[in-house]
Amino acid sequence: MRTNPVKESLARGESAFGAMVFEFFSPGIAQISRNAGAQFILFDMEHTGLGFETLKLQFGLAAAQDLVALVRVPRGEYHFIARALDLGALGVMVPMVDTAEEARHLVSCTRYPPQGRRGAAFGFAHDAYRGGDVRAKMAAIHDRTLVIAQIETAQGLANVEAIAAVDGVDALWLGHFDLTNFLGIPGEFTHPDYLAAVRRIVAACARYGKAPAFLATDQRSAREYRAHGFRLMAYGIDQALLQDALRHGLDLLKASP
Repeated sequence: MRTNPVKESLARGESAFGAMVFEFFSPGIAQISRNAGAQFILFDMEHTGLGFETLKLQFGLAAAQDLVALVRVPRGEYHFIARALDLGALGVMVPMVDTAEEARHLVSCTRYPPQGRRGAAFGFAHDAYRGGDVRAKMAAIHDRTLVIAQIETAQGLANVEAIAAVDGVDALWLGHFDLTNFLGIPGEFTHPDYLAAVRRIVAACARYGKAPAFLATDQRSAREYRAHGFRLMAYGIDQALLQDALRHGLDLLKASP
């Protein structure tokens, strides 16, 4: 059974950094990310149209690079979470977790009975198509599966301490843009209410031993949110990274005599 060094690092109070992929589900993206120094790659299903067949292929490619593959599923329903795990995800992120009850449901979908409700299928992608003792496999899967609840609504923020207290939740991911929308201050990332929300999320994580998580979209936000105490972080939006680099190069060409 594969282990999850990202989850192990976070449990020790350390940090982990990686890539979040929205657009480029190409055969080389896992190796490119690994070569860049990523410890994990997080695939987005919420906003992208990414399907499970493509996701399964990407998990296999990530495993070949010894890269921890995570996925943000569209919503917190069982069939999204359990299916992603069966395909080989080493962790799942669920958007818009609003209550401790929703967080407990999320955890239950990642655990086999009696700890949860995940259906059993072994000798499949998630256990590398191998045999072995089923009890040992289930224990190893429970130990390695990284569970991330996304805090990005006013209700989720109001319940953030209760969500952080849920056993089995490993990280709280700040959904910064949606959170400003729900707070009535869209895109105002320096607004006092937003900054207070950031501090509250980090404090809840510290109190209950969870990792605060964030997607930094540029160098400024990377430095800023590291300084806030975020330990699980992805950098950049893949299509934006390409577009910005391409624009810079084209501007150089256009400016050349």
